[in-house]
Amino acid sequence: MSRNGDSPLSLLDPIASSTPASQLYAALVDALPDPILVVTGSKRDDLTGRRFVLANAAARELLRLTSDEGMLLSAVRDPEVLGAVDKALFDAADADGVYETTGAQSRSLRVRARPLGFGADGARLALLTFHDETEVRRVERTRVDFLANASHELRTPLASLSGFIETLRGHARDDPAARDKFLGIMQAQADRMARLIADLTSLSRIELDEHIPPRGVVDLVLLVGEVVEAAGPLGAQRGVKLDWRPCAACQVMVRGERDQIVQVVQNLLDNAIKYSPDGAAVRIQMQSGLSEFAAAASHDGVPRLSLVAPDPSPESYAALRFTDLGPGIARQNLPRLSERFYRVDGQKSGARSGTGLGLAIVKHIMNRHRGGLVVASAEGEGSTFTAYFPMAGDPEGVVKAS
Repeated sequence: MSRNGDSPLSLLDPIASSTPASQLYAALVDALPDPILVVTGSKRDDLTGRRFVLANAAARELLRLTSDEGMLLSAVRDPEVLGAVDKALFDAADADGVYETTGAQSRSLRVRARPLGFGADGARLALLTFHDETEVRRVERTRVDFLANASHELRTPLASLSGFIETLRGHARDDPAARDKFLGIMQAQADRMARLIADLTSLSRIELDEHIPPRGVVDLVLLVGEVVEAAGPLGAQRGVKLDWRPCAACQVMVRGERDQIVQVVQNLLDNAIKYSPDGAAVRIQMQSGLSEFAAAASHDGVPRLSLVAPDPSPESYAALRFTDLGPGIARQNLPRLSERFYRVDGQKSGARSGTGLGLAIVKHIMNRHRGGLVVASAEGEGSTFTAYFPMAGDPEGVVKAS
């Protein structure tokens, strides 16, 4: 409201301000989701003369205003925004800018200033609007980072393949031993590119359907048993025992898409095998009928962090836990584990190298399934990843695994 107790629109049209239509217009402006200010000014060199004479509810919340009018400098001090206002007021031209807020959750807003002509008192008027582009800019930064990381990950094996092809065309052409060695390396690099492309394709497909809840029902005990059996040769190759002891007569029915749950189990199991030392064991455990998803800050002194947390609900969950005795993960690295292409320093090459997309895929699948993902790890203490799946109910005669 203005100083006189009338609608803020009274400053623009004193005659119409008392009509029901003007009150409706004032209510409409106040209900607009984008912050809006009407600014007035008389002289270009009088900075303190710039005033806002109308501020809707969104503007008052954004700029923490206690009234609908006041000195513009007390509301906005950003030079880019003030410059746009001056251009609209004194050059009668449209102007754009960007306004960045600070704090716990920074925001990026597109600012547009438009001339409104002159008010009843002869002062110049301009309309200043703010449109939140925080999410758009975040998505754009994610896209740019994703393309940069993907191109980098592909460039490395491509450069290796190109170099070995050049070598095979040169002095190694007639050297059978060198040729076999280089062809083996080239095959490994080609396989790495194939895995990366497959993971990129899978991640894109998962993200596309992430908002669609899965409708299937899967026996988690049977599925895990099949994945563990298929991973047996990989474990044997690395000298790692897979410790999975299911109840032969048990079923744990969860809601989900079978192929995607297989991806979750495969990725978590492959990671556990990959980081386990020779001769160690990977323990796979399952619990069912859990009344709630819980991720405590620590467990037995080991840092514990939720990478995916479902919305609060009365769901009953089945928890699938993978524990390895590997090098563990430092506390500061835990929050970034599910980022695309993120790998802990020292694990980006050699026998433990990967595409860096496995946990990102797991995260998006668990999001789609309205489940949870928790990691507990510390350097030198190994790691435990736990996936929580919403259960499909307890069919008659089904015995819960524990």
